[in-house]
Amino acid sequence: MTKENELSESLEDYLETILELQTNNTVARSKDIAQKMNIKRGSVTGMLKKLAAQEFINYEPYGYVTLTPSGTKIAKEIEGRHIMLKDFLFRMIGVDEKTANDTACRMEHSMDRATFKKLKQFVASIDACPNCGKA
Repeated sequence: MTKENELSESLEDYLETILELQTNNTVARSKDIAQKMNIKRGSVTGMLKKLAAQEFINYEPYGYVTLTPSGTKIAKEIEGRHIMLKDFLFRMIGVDEKTANDTACRMEHSMDRATFKKLKQFVASIDACPNCGKA
C-alpha cells in the first residue's frame, strides 16, 4: 500500500487546504488551517504531526506549514479531482454551485482512480462534441 492510499478523507482535506493557503499566502499557519477548515486550532496540531510523519508536509510547532514535493503532488491531484467533479455537477447536470462544490468535496475522496478516469474521459468527449447538449 502506498502512502497516498493510506490517507484518510480528513488528511486529504488538510493537504488540499494547505495547498490553497500556500498558493495564496506562500505558506500556511496552523491558525489559518483551523480557520479555513472551521475547526479548533488544537485539532490541527495532531493532524499536522501525522502529515509530517508521512513526509507530506514540513512542519514545526509554532512555525509555517509547507507541502513537500510528494504532499504537493497528492494535494494537486485532490484539487484536480475536486475541480473536475464540481464542474461536471454544476455545468453538465445543472446542480447549483454550492451543492456541486459540497458534493464534489465528498466525491473526490471516495471515487477510485479508474472510475474518475472514465468520468474525466466522458466529460472530455461531451466537451469535444460540437452538437452535444444543444437542442
